[in-house]
Amino acid sequence: MKKESKTHFVKIYMSGPIEEAKQIIRKECLEEGLCVNVRKTDYVYTGGEETGFVVELLNYPRFPITPKALEDRASKLAIKLLDGTFQHSVLLMGPIKTTWISKRRQ
Repeated sequence: MKKESKTHFVKIYMSGPIEEAKQIIRKECLEEGLCVNVRKTDYVYTGGEETGFVVELLNYPRFPITPKALEDRASKLAIKLLDGTFQHSVLLMGPIKTTWISKRRQ
């Protein structure tokens, strides 16, 4: 069997504990078909450095999804990750736009 789908993705960039993030992601994948890559990363910025992770949601041919639907899934997952890992902000990057979401008061 061979399946193909259009290529599109959304990457979620966050600081925080990767093991807790992976548990949240596993639950999300069980609730509705989803394929993601998760990897540890280090963020270096003016005045500091911290460890975090990158989650890449893919249009996986087994569970094909439109670009808009994938973006919506990524946003929903990003909010769950923010709440579940007790972080303050998250960055979502797609091939066309990047969105920053913050729970901090301005």
